[in-house]
Amino acid sequence: MAEDKNNNIDDKEKKLNGFVDDTTDSDESDDGDYEKVCFVCRRNERTAGRMISMPGGIDVCSDCLQKAFNTFGNMDPSMLPPEMQGMTGAPWMTGIPGMTGMPGGFTNSAAKASEDDSEDASKGDGRKSGQGIPNLSFINLGDLTGFGREIPKRQKVKKKKDDVKEVFDRNKVPAPHKLKAMLDEYVVGQEKAKKAISVAIYNHYKRVGSDNKDGIEIEKSNMLLLGPTGSGKTYLVKTIAKLLDVPLAIADATSLTEAGYIGDDIESVVSKLLAEADNDVEKAEHGIIYIDEIDKIAKKKNTNTRDVSGESVQQELLKMLEGSVVEVPVGSNSKNAMVPMATVDTTNILFICGGAFPGLEEIIKERLNEKSSIGFEADLKDKHDEDKNLLTKAKVDDLRKFGMIPEFLGRLPIIVSLETLTKDFLVRILTEPKNAILSQYKKLLAMDEVQLEFSEGALEAIAEKAMEKNTGARALRSILEEFMLDIMYEIPKDDNIGRVVITKEYIENTGGPIIEMRGMETTALPQKD
Repeated sequence: MAEDKNNNIDDKEKKLNGFVDDTTDSDESDDGDYEKVCFVCRRNERTAGRMISMPGGIDVCSDCLQKAFNTFGNMDPSMLPPEMQGMTGAPWMTGIPGMTGMPGGFTNSAAKASEDDSEDASKGDGRKSGQGIPNLSFINLGDLTGFGREIPKRQKVKKKKDDVKEVFDRNKVPAPHKLKAMLDEYVVGQEKAKKAISVAIYNHYKRVGSDNKDGIEIEKSNMLLLGPTGSGKTYLVKTIAKLLDVPLAIADATSLTEAGYIGDDIESVVSKLLAEADNDVEKAEHGIIYIDEIDKIAKKKNTNTRDVSGESVQQELLKMLEGSVVEVPVGSNSKNAMVPMATVDTTNILFICGGAFPGLEEIIKERLNEKSSIGFEADLKDKHDEDKNLLTKAKVDDLRKFGMIPEFLGRLPIIVSLETLTKDFLVRILTEPKNAILSQYKKLLAMDEVQLEFSEGALEAIAEKAMEKNTGARALRSILEEFMLDIMYEIPKDDNIGRVVITKEYIENTGGPIIEMRGMETTALPQKD
């Protein structure tokens, strides 16, 4: 009987100290099907490793627990109880094998109040030999939930088997002509750009799957996309990442600064990619990073201050573009003592940079007009003013004059220029892509059992208005939102409406759309105010 009682006491003590999982929820009791989540860093078991359960249903990973004990072990001795102030360092924190700096047998305040321990507490100095530190108790982490820190629920995701590891297969990457055909379903025009991107993507992932046994090492195919705003740079990258099913991180170069200054450091772009890959390092190392607004980190001209967001950012990006090993925080955008770190190798990460490069056209014009002379056969200085696709004539020297350093351009060997969208392109963008804007509106009205149509004149009128805004394809959505507002508001009022036709007159504010009722004559709404 005495042995049973001692066993029961030991079991309760273990539960109170957090080394026994006493979860009673039937849905979460099966550790083979559900994963615990760390209370501190919010990583799951698959990423952080085995969890240590604590009172109050809290799970903490060994990394966070170790950091907490290391911090506690290095605390000011004056903060310790009087009988321990003569002890320095943390040689006494060796209670659990493998946990350096972890105090042996720390007990929660709830354990001290346990009736089962009252008999043992009355012996000697009020505690078992080696079972804790006098006058010292831990804060119950469960009490912190009232201050905005909720206990994370176990993820209802089945664990991957340890013996099954996904390996990247380059044979799954489609050939360039197949990649371009897939892009054609989503992107209108930009034939040269789609061909160049397809070949670069295909060569990059062949490089990832190749070996260096023959001594030949294939260099990275990082890309630089040039094109006016709204020409589809970001959309192309998003589409190719979706088609290949690889993680994609999109970063804004305007927020990047040199290390030590306010703003995002260079490693934050890799941290975003790791988050998109669900903290799977191997998956992230085969992903794509797109740095937008890359023209904003051009070298500043005529400045007497330190260029912390220009040339310095280009210098720090060099190693990452070429391939280096960086440590990034997991589940956070900043490094600190309580955030676990992950090591990511950027050698097989494809970097794509894009920007509108305003002002580059003038540099190109200056180069093209260098051979101007006086006479009847002289070239006119304004002969390129009407050329809307001057960026397609850009060269590396032009980009150097713009402010990009040679070392940076050397690590972006593929320069792709996108064409300016014309009126015909904008009309095709409205209807042809797989996820066309008009198809989205037709689907919305189809849910109300209403058929939506656009006349040819209406499509051209929308494209003309978009050309006036000079923001590319982005203008199409804003224009349609403006003219579809009244229709989307009025249609649900009347169940008898069966068909709506958007006319040119409605877009030009000289008439209204055609409304057909179910089994009745055609009517027209008044023109838009």
